[in-house]
Formats: sequence, C-alpha cells, structure tokens
Amino acid sequence: MKKDIEIPIVKNVYIAVVKEWNEEFGGHDWNSYIINDQEKPIEMVMVVTKGYTTEKKTSLLRHGIGTVAAKSSAKIEMIQEELFVMNNEFFVTFFSEGKLYDKKYLFRKNTINENAFRDLPVMEQRGVLVS
Repeated sequence: MKKDIEIPIVKNVYIAVVKEWNEEFGGHDWNSYIINDQEKPIEMVMVVTKGYTTEKKTSLLRHGIGTVAAKSSAKIEMIQEELFVMNNEFFVTFFSEGKLYDKKYLFRKNTINENAFRDLPVMEQRGVLVS
C-alpha cells in the first residue's frame, strides 16, 4: 500500500557553487560541490545535472561521486558562466544507513553570482548554497 512506503527526507546535504582560482589556466573557475554536513557518510552518491530555460536546455550530465565522508565535500563539476542565465538543476541520489535518499536542488536563473556568496558549511570557503 502507498501508506506503507517510507520516503526518507534529506537533511544536511547541500549543493554549493564556488568561484575558485585555477592555477593551471591562470583564471577563476566556477565549480559545484556536494556538501555532507551529517555525522555519517553518504554512499554511492550519483548527481545528474542539467541547465534549462523555456527556450533551450543543456545535455544531462551524470556524475558518480562514490562516498562523501561525514562533514566533508566533493567536487561535482565546473560550470561555465554562460549557464548562469539558466535554471541549473542537480538531482542527487545516495544511500545512508541502508536507505535510499534523493533530492532535487535548483539554482534559479541568475542566482549564481558573487552577491549571493555566504559562508559554506564544512568548506572553509564562500559560495552560493542551495538546500
């Protein structure tokens, strides 16, 4: 029965976009991260990303992250600044304590910018955060 299905709620797992210096190319890159601010690791982490507007959309990108330790983060991908005018969606799936969790994180268009920076949990950096 539908009433017997338990859908666990994701807590203390975030997606952040950070502007970082790229030593190799001598410029700044925008990178996305998954942040695990829980006291336990999350395992078999998969992230599917896409950008879209009403007129166009990007390709789906799939990332197998593996395990993200407790109170840590893992890089997902670099994001080109041209995509900030689109909605950027991150669909995250992972296991924790034998349960399957999933959640959609959405950066609405034009919300990824330096004016939206804040201190990020776990990471000693500033960036844009969605929860």
